[in-house]
Amino acid sequence: MRKQNGIIFSFIILIHSSVSAQIRMPYLIKKGTTEQLIVDGKPFLVLGGELGNSTASSLDYMRPVWSKFKAMNLNTILSPVYWELLKPKEGTFDFTLVDNIIKAARKNNLRVILLWFGSWKNSMSCYAPAWIKTNESRFPRAQDNTRKGLEILSAFSKNNLDADEAAFAVLMKHIKETDKSHTVIMVQVENEIGMLTEARERTADADKAFDRDVPRELMNYLITNKDSLVPELKDQWSKTNFTTNGNWENVFGKSPATDEIFQAWYYAKYANAVAAAGKNEYSLPMYVNAALNYRNVKPGQYPSAGPLPHLMDIWQVAAPSIDILSPDFYNPYFKQYCDLYTRRNNPLFIPEIRFEPSDAAKVFYAIGHYQAIGYSPFSIESTDKPKEEPISKAYSILSQLSPEILKYTGTGKMEGVLLDSQNKKQEIILGNYKLSVAHDYTLGWSPDALKPGWPITGCIIIQENENDFIIAGTGVVVTFSVIGTNRISAGILQANEGKYINGKWQPGRRMNGDQDHQGRHIRVPVSEWNIQRVKLYQYK
Repeated sequence: MRKQNGIIFSFIILIHSSVSAQIRMPYLIKKGTTEQLIVDGKPFLVLGGELGNSTASSLDYMRPVWSKFKAMNLNTILSPVYWELLKPKEGTFDFTLVDNIIKAARKNNLRVILLWFGSWKNSMSCYAPAWIKTNESRFPRAQDNTRKGLEILSAFSKNNLDADEAAFAVLMKHIKETDKSHTVIMVQVENEIGMLTEARERTADADKAFDRDVPRELMNYLITNKDSLVPELKDQWSKTNFTTNGNWENVFGKSPATDEIFQAWYYAKYANAVAAAGKNEYSLPMYVNAALNYRNVKPGQYPSAGPLPHLMDIWQVAAPSIDILSPDFYNPYFKQYCDLYTRRNNPLFIPEIRFEPSDAAKVFYAIGHYQAIGYSPFSIESTDKPKEEPISKAYSILSQLSPEILKYTGTGKMEGVLLDSQNKKQEIILGNYKLSVAHDYTLGWSPDALKPGWPITGCIIIQENENDFIIAGTGVVVTFSVIGTNRISAGILQANEGKYINGKWQPGRRMNGDQDHQGRHIRVPVSEWNIQRVKLYQYK
């Protein structure tokens, strides 16, 4: 009996250890109006930076950059994994680069999001191994309307898909077996998938698929979700009076938009199969990213059929193994595309944005207004003055505030503001108060306010309880009023600048007198960065 009890006890320990490992594995969970990333059993805010495409291909290039990440207050790096280097020969894997990235990140107290540069990177198949590229008969390419081959693997080839799936599955299995501390927290599947020069592929297999009936899986989804489809897709479908049978042109009409919808379905199916193969080995959260059509050109003049906002329904129904559709930002339309990407219950994660000073204001808005999971400027290692970068100062504040941000995410008690010379003021409602947030230059106190092109500024505001607020950011002026009455005024009872140290508030200066304009407002000047905790009161 003793032996049996020992066996039972050991079995219980084994089960407990397995369950504990699963609990610690990163995952996404619903939180109020959005989703949160859970790492080591706790909510996690990604304050990231993406490496330039080629930096991670060399251990020598990586060695000097780790100190920059610490100086910039990052907690996560986004690093490519190159198919051509991971599997240089068919049947041969080399995990040297991957293992070194993970090991060095762990040593520097950083998490890692891996970017799978597989079949497609910025539309092209430039990271496919040589043994794939040089065997066109086995691994066919996409073609244009003249049947000319493109430097793009065909999404209609089972051989292409099988090769990508197999490599990605081995990668995920390797991470599961070697990354016991869960340094890797998410994975990007492919990179900026999209068809170029054409809206869709013109191979014989693609043409046959185009002439077949729209898959019943998609048709059933469209019928069931007709009233909640993104407007762009619903409008395209309406052109055939919402036809529910026939091939792609029967259902969506004859147009480049139809070609793009068709291609999106097959790109999404391909990406989903790759993701599913990886998740079958190790089920980390996975996302895909998109190159945006901000110039308003036709499909094929931008990367057609990627996980774009007007194709969200297509991607979501075709790729259930993909957790998030993400925008890459290299355009001035930040609010517009964030709005578009938070439709269809899609949480916002910004894995790539041009590395520039405005990032430091945009990150406050993304996290405060959209409850973003994370943010990541591109080529983060390219700076020579990491401590002086505006994003470093923003990340310093956000890393201090992370426990509060994550506590209030999805609760309706947190907001973000983004301001510039065209959008100088924004009003937000939190509880019984209206907060009027204006650009610092609206005060007219700075001589730079007379110059055109004001710097982009922003902040995050959290309502801790009825009268208590946290305001953090740069270049803003905040005034308060009581909603629904002109007879009762809101006053600033006290305001303290300070820091969070190990999650606990440490007040610094009392921001009275000139610092709050004798009780008129809360101010964080342009080029300054701070956190203020504010207590209001009401008087007649």
